[in-house]
Amino acid sequence: MAKRSAPEVNAGSMADIAFLLLIFFLVTTTIETNQGISTKLPPPQPPTDAPPPIKDKNVFIVLVNQNDELLVEEERMDIKDLREAALEFLDNGGDGSCSYCNGQKDPESSDNPNKAVISLRNNRETSYKTYIAVQNELIAAYDELRERERKRLYPNEVPYLEMDAEYNAAKTDDSRKDELQPKIEKLQALYPRKLSEAEPKKD
Repeated sequence: MAKRSAPEVNAGSMADIAFLLLIFFLVTTTIETNQGISTKLPPPQPPTDAPPPIKDKNVFIVLVNQNDELLVEEERMDIKDLREAALEFLDNGGDGSCSYCNGQKDPESSDNPNKAVISLRNNRETSYKTYIAVQNELIAAYDELRERERKRLYPNEVPYLEMDAEYNAAKTDDSRKDELQPKIEKLQALYPRKLSEAEPKKD
């Protein structure tokens, strides 16, 4: 009896099928990424002999312990009240040199927004969620004050955060960026973001 040969399987298109499947999974698969904090580093400053002294009243101390409890100026505070406390500190105008400040002008609090520094320190066991929430509230205080000044100085302009986003967008044309740049720099100069983050420590 004659031996029949087994039919061959045409595998010529297997590579094409595998390639198409690979492209399909690459296109349809979503990769989860952690959201970070959008922060711009300040421009490099020329070296100086010694940093200028900072008065204690011009420093707003915010501490977050290992239990995610908030201590502001050595007093317990709920995170929902943090933004308002930061606003009062930044807008105080204690020495009378800030003509646009609407604060209480408390001589025991910050002298001027240009001198006011917020110092944030977290414990190494502070949760990431609380860390982000505290950062958001402090940054929102600066943004709120800048938006107030935007309404006063540029009432026909879009809100401050939209101005900043539009300026940094790649699709914004150069003429619009040239228009926005001095306005944004003016608002940032009125309330400069001086947020100092100390190295976390473990109690």
